[in-house]
Amino acid sequence: MPTFDRALVLGPGSHVGTAWMAGLAYGLRRDGVDPGEADLTVGTSSGAIVGALLATGQNPGRLATSARPAAHRLKADPERTGAVFAVLGDRSLEPGEARRRVGRLALDSTDPQADEALIAGRAALIGADAWPERRLLITAVDATTGEPVVWDRDSGVPLVHAVAASSAFPGAAPPVAIDGRRYMDGALRAGTNADLAAGARTLVVIEPMAHLFPREPLDQQLAAVEADTVVTIGPDPASVRAFGSNLGDLAAWEPAYQAGLRQAGDVAARLRPAWRAEASAT
Repeated sequence: MPTFDRALVLGPGSHVGTAWMAGLAYGLRRDGVDPGEADLTVGTSSGAIVGALLATGQNPGRLATSARPAAHRLKADPERTGAVFAVLGDRSLEPGEARRRVGRLALDSTDPQADEALIAGRAALIGADAWPERRLLITAVDATTGEPVVWDRDSGVPLVHAVAASSAFPGAAPPVAIDGRRYMDGALRAGTNADLAAGARTLVVIEPMAHLFPREPLDQQLAAVEADTVVTIGPDPASVRAFGSNLGDLAAWEPAYQAGLRQAGDVAARLRPAWRAEASAT
């Protein structure tokens, strides 16, 4: 049974997904629907960046451009990323074993300087270093054991480190060292991780990569949540065109942000009745 009002779940999406979600969030605030007011925010990968920004009261408009030198000082390894997707696509592997194999690929690329650059970059993006009072959950996966973790303000993990680990997809970013262990992208737990929003009366799920993957896994998670109202939001066709073919292309950052900003008008019309009804009830 629902136990709290509004949950916001923000999924993975690389650079362009981060920009698109930031533009969408800024546009929603402009149109009177503030996603930062959620009672619970679940952030995964790119969603951890935007979720931390929103839950700490930052202005998502600060991500309108990618002109933050420290934020993107990492060199991608497409070959390693391809190997990761090959493992994830092997349906003969039990999920835990797949995560452990991906973890071995991630651990092959550890570099203290890259680790520091990733953390500095995420700090520049989110603009905050302390966990918010509003409930925020950030997902990651232990790169050695393959075990998923979910951090919050009581976990003892610094916010910036949690965000960095959650958005450390092998081949795009190194696994992040926290208390003697290394952690990688939270999307490896369960994609968008909407199951962590159990207990919400109104659930809003924003998926930058909704157009790329089957809907069934998310539907299974949503069924388990049992929210009274569920709104799922993915990029519309114009936003998909703005993304281009490479979600990690920084040249598409500003077009993706503007696409999210434009799409916010339509999304706000869908979201406003449920979001404001819950706000009035509290």
